[in-house]
Formats: sequence, structure tokens, C-alpha cells
Amino acid sequence: MEIEVKEIASSSGLKNFVKFPLSLYKGNKFYVPSLIQEELECLDKNKNPVFEHAEVFYFLAYKDKKVVGRIAAIINNQEIEKQKKLKIRFGWFDVIDDIEVTKKLIHKVIEIGKKKRLEYIEGPVGFSNLDKAGLLTEGFEKKSTMIALYNYSYYESHLKALGFTTANEWVENYLTLPEELPEKVTKFADIIQKRYDLKSFTFRNKQEMEPFIYPIFDLLEKTYGSLDSYVPITKNEISFYKKKYLKILIPEFVNCVTDKNGKLCAFAVTSPSFADALQKSGGKLFPWGWYHLYTAVKKTNTAESLLIGVHPNYQKKGITSLVFRNIFQTYKKYGLRYMETNPQLIDNLNVQLLWKEFNPVVHKKRKTFKKLI
Repeated sequence: MEIEVKEIASSSGLKNFVKFPLSLYKGNKFYVPSLIQEELECLDKNKNPVFEHAEVFYFLAYKDKKVVGRIAAIINNQEIEKQKKLKIRFGWFDVIDDIEVTKKLIHKVIEIGKKKRLEYIEGPVGFSNLDKAGLLTEGFEKKSTMIALYNYSYYESHLKALGFTTANEWVENYLTLPEELPEKVTKFADIIQKRYDLKSFTFRNKQEMEPFIYPIFDLLEKTYGSLDSYVPITKNEISFYKKKYLKILIPEFVNCVTDKNGKLCAFAVTSPSFADALQKSGGKLFPWGWYHLYTAVKKTNTAESLLIGVHPNYQKKGITSLVFRNIFQTYKKYGLRYMETNPQLIDNLNVQLLWKEFNPVVHKKRKTFKKLI
């Protein structure tokens, strides 16, 4: 049966592109869908400011007139021009278990990369570090989180068979939260707060939290800017993500720490898990998706860590004990017993050390893959 790959240009085609995973993973109890409308806005060249410096090409693969795969070819010119990485990215990659389909989809991306005189291909990734990334390589029988990719186990074997090798690796930890924080943790947090004259903020509403949004993104770059996988984010992109995240963030689950001059030196953005609610919604807000999301905080027993940042001047000084002490009080208030860390780069030991007091269990692993073109 012939496989045909078509570039998507219409809005109806983009909807088919976004909805394909819903049929591919239908009945899979570990897959957590994204909200369809949010995905469409993210991929819309007229709405997402990333397209001020990025190019993207969307492809669907067909077999017997049925969609059997999808892929996005992404060129981030910030990465190419400022960081001198001659890379074409691929993302939004989903496929049936047919290596010929994978081969044809990857070939389309490589074809574009060669035309643009780029040197290698890497994925799955998004436009920047704020998009989902990393192919799941272990933990297929663990429920995904709301900000991580899920895929079947055959994806990795397809890419390896096509000559791809590992680019970056991530781990995800699962924590069972104690009923009370160990005394040594709370005492240490008090000592660190006094030693460096720090102030901690947990917010009651979005108005209180909003002034910290831009400093959080600024600190995000200072925290992760030296990592190989980091790509600079523009002010317009920050505004786009600010609007997106303010819709869903619960202020009490965000904690910020400032120094004696009022400068942000650490933050943690966390959330009750919306994974179950997103599964029930099927990626749709209406008619009942909004209800599942609205009531999720009352029904879940799990928290998710979304973003954590510590200024380089305060790394390895114990400031994270202060952040976690305050976030823990929120978890306790809401009756949360477990926590997912979401993906952390395997060589980013500073982040992984945050959880050492809580017997973290690595229950998922993921990778990106690269290949010279």
C-alpha cells in the first residue's frame, strides 16, 4: 500500500494534524492529550510570535487515504544565527508502527534542512524550551503529565534504524510526599533565609503574581542559558506564554524568593495535576472539558513541577530548601500526596538534587535524537 506525505497549508489540514494523536492513542490509558485549541494557537503562524524568527512546515502521512503519521519541520533562526547551531528541528512527531511511514516523514524534514544548508536534524522538540520535547524511552506504562510527550515504545527503534543517535537525555522522578517535612529541612530553610536575608512569596491571586512573570522568564534564561539545549526566548514570546499560563496557573502553587534588594533569585512554578482531567476532556473544553479542568484540583492527589529556576549566584547554597518548604505547605493544604518532577536533563544535577530528601524514584526517561544530514 502506497504511503503519501502531504504538506499541510489549510486550517482544516492543521486541525487534522493536531487531532491525529487522539486516534493513534485512542484507548491508551497512559496518554494525556493537549487541549486542541491551545495546540492550534501554538501552531498558528498568525498567533504565535515565535514565527517572527522561526519557520515551520507541517506534514501528514497517508496510507489508503487514512492519516498514519505527522511531523513538523522547524527552523529556529535564533538558534542558527545567535548560537551558530545549523540544526533543523522536528517535532509534533507521531506515527503508526510502520518504519516506512517514519522514514518518509523524516525524509521531508531532511529535505528542507538540506535546502536551507543546515547540518543536522534533531528531535522531537518544539520551537523552544517552553514546548514539549523528548521521546519517551522508559515508563510507557506510567501516565503521562500535562506538559510531557507520550509515545509508543517503537518510536525509538524506528529512529535508531534510520541512523539517529542520542542528543540529550532527561529523567522524571516520582515522589511520595511526607505528612510533614523533616525537621532538618525546615530548620535548614530558616537558616538559609536569615543568612542571605531572603523574602519568600506565595500568592493569593493572579494580580499579586503577575509582576513576577517577566522576572521569572529572565531568571529562567540565567538558570538554563548555559545548557546545550537552551534557545533564547523573545519578549513577544514571553507575552504569548504569559497569557497562556496565567489562564491555568493557580497562584498558591507558585513560589518566588527575592534578595534584600527585591531581586528575584529563585522560583518554583508548580500545579496540581490536570492529567486525569485532560484525559476525560479528550482535548476539548466543550461541552464538559472545562468542568473536568475546573474540578481537577479537588480530585487529584498529585502535584507537578513545571518550572524551577535559581540564580547562578545562589545555586548550591541551599535556597531550594526554602522554595520547597513553602510549596509543601500548599500541597498539604490541598491534600496532595505525590509529586511528578517532569523532565529534567540528566546532567542538570542542580535540579535533581532538589528532591534528594524525599527518596525520588526515576520512573520515566526520555531522549532527543540527532543525525547528520
